[in-house]
Amino acid sequence: MTRLSGSGISRGVAEYGLAYSLLSLTKAAVAFLSRRLTAAWGNGGTCIPFKPILYRAADGSRSLSMESAPMALPMSDPNAWATAMNNLRMAPLGIAGQPMLPDFDPALGMMTGIPPITPIMPGLGIVPPPIPPDMPVAKEIIHCKSCTLFPPNPNLPPPATRERPPGCKTVFVGGLPENGTEQIIVEVFEQCGDIIAIRKSKKNFCHIRFAEEFMVDKALYLSGYRIRLGSSTDKKDTGRLHVDFAQARDDLYEWECKQRMLAREERHRRRMEEERFRPPSPPPVVHYSDHECSIVAEKLKDDSKFSEAVQTLLTWIERGEVNRRSANNFYSMIQSANSHIRRLVNEKAAHEKGMEEAKEKFKQALAGILVQFEQIVAVYHSASKQKAWDHFTKAQRKNISVWCKQAEEIRNIHNDELMGIRREEEMEMSDEEIEDPNDPKENDDSALVSQTEALKEENDSLRWQVDAYRNEVELLKQEQGKMSRDEDVTKEQQLKLLQQALQGMQQHLLKLQDEYQRKETELDKVKDEKMQLEKLLENLQEQECRVSRICVSNQENDPLERTPTCTPVKSEREALLVGIISTFLHVHPFGASIEYICSYLQRLDTKICTSEVETLMSRLQCTFKQEMTGVGASLEKRWKFCGFDGLKMT
Repeated sequence: MTRLSGSGISRGVAEYGLAYSLLSLTKAAVAFLSRRLTAAWGNGGTCIPFKPILYRAADGSRSLSMESAPMALPMSDPNAWATAMNNLRMAPLGIAGQPMLPDFDPALGMMTGIPPITPIMPGLGIVPPPIPPDMPVAKEIIHCKSCTLFPPNPNLPPPATRERPPGCKTVFVGGLPENGTEQIIVEVFEQCGDIIAIRKSKKNFCHIRFAEEFMVDKALYLSGYRIRLGSSTDKKDTGRLHVDFAQARDDLYEWECKQRMLAREERHRRRMEEERFRPPSPPPVVHYSDHECSIVAEKLKDDSKFSEAVQTLLTWIERGEVNRRSANNFYSMIQSANSHIRRLVNEKAAHEKGMEEAKEKFKQALAGILVQFEQIVAVYHSASKQKAWDHFTKAQRKNISVWCKQAEEIRNIHNDELMGIRREEEMEMSDEEIEDPNDPKENDDSALVSQTEALKEENDSLRWQVDAYRNEVELLKQEQGKMSRDEDVTKEQQLKLLQQALQGMQQHLLKLQDEYQRKETELDKVKDEKMQLEKLLENLQEQECRVSRICVSNQENDPLERTPTCTPVKSEREALLVGIISTFLHVHPFGASIEYICSYLQRLDTKICTSEVETLMSRLQCTFKQEMTGVGASLEKRWKFCGFDGLKMT
């Protein structure tokens, strides 16, 4: 490691100060050129003039910055003042000099040794410092006649409130003490403003309607306070107030009426403005006469009264005042109007000449300014080389790079403007060449000049495009970093959504499995019941076969006693019904009503009616019998199966 002597150190410090002072002068030159460009342009077009601004960074260092557009903000709005200074990368200062934005980047300081700008300086006006929304507001104890309000913990988050209804004048107050009265509520909230009405509930809350809307904001200040009646510590004498916006029909009606009134006033104001700016109606045109004709003829010769006289002449012609007697007078007036054409053409040519001269002056001034901008950008690029770049601090390097980018942007904008002017001139020249093809030598010279200028412009445009591509590459790198972070976040969200969807599908599958098992058990039960019914039918058929055999054997044994008798069972359907009813009543030994029996049979065949079943059972007295059961109102007729007893008797 080499050791530096005292003279070497002092020489390095001097060189460092000289380089930075040169950069400061370059910055001042940029501001001077911007003012000249604004004056040359007449404050028009897409010019972005710079304005040097002195400000103080958050770390207390004094610095210099440039404004990309003239500030025209009302100084009475502190939020607009703070936003504008933040956009200009300045730490806004309050009246006492404290920073208005606590999270301002301290690395944006630029030049030292310059006093800070404050709103108390002449020409800026006094701007009160706004209160940050995150800053806790210290609340104090409020003493009333019959109660005391204790403030909430300032470290706790502010109480939540609902969205404010339009025209809200009513608040909801909850958390009142159980022993609180309407007089105590009035005593606490009358400090916020005039109270119109109070609706108190038995459940420790009430609604208060104030006279004006701003009083609601004062009442919301009391939200979170703990109220205590007197000096009592009983729970019924204490409570925590919760004040919130309330939606009331009266407030909404008054707000709508006010809005309608404002709309009417606005319509009336617009109508008055339209009437005020409406052009006055033209004066009535006099009727034609020889005297008026002579007056109009004299006015037509005067340049200042020409437009009025022409309007009168036009009206007379449209009215049909031209006849054989007055034709000569009208012809002389038309001839006077025609004499003004040459004057108008000369005026137009003079104006066009003045416009061309102004364009030429503007183009020359713009070209000179662009040359100086090129020199300034060259200074920035030379300062950015490693030979000089290593001697600057980090903050100074950042400031130099910012200045360089701003100067390049302004240079590109102005260069585009100059190229547009030159393209317009070339288009006009090409039109003139098409119109006047008789000057080949002049055309060749102009073509060579235009080619050289076009080559120069192409060279400049290519160089500017390279600079623009470099800036775009840097921006793309930054955006790719942001996109990668955003993609990670989106992938995590998609995974969470897929997991939730899988969980929902698993739950749905479990439900379907439970339903499938339940259906299977029901199907097994139905199959068992079907098997039992089939067995019962087989038993009934066997019994019928036995009965038929017994009857045949009896007829064969007693052929003399056979007489044509009518059987109670007339068809196979009735036999099946008898078998099913017998089986059903055998399962119910205490009998069953005819309605119960029919409801069971109608499950098998819906065409079965009660009267048919009852007549069939009444014919078979040896198989079924009817008994009365119950006492009084519960008296009921029931049918029982007595086939086994009847078989024994027969």
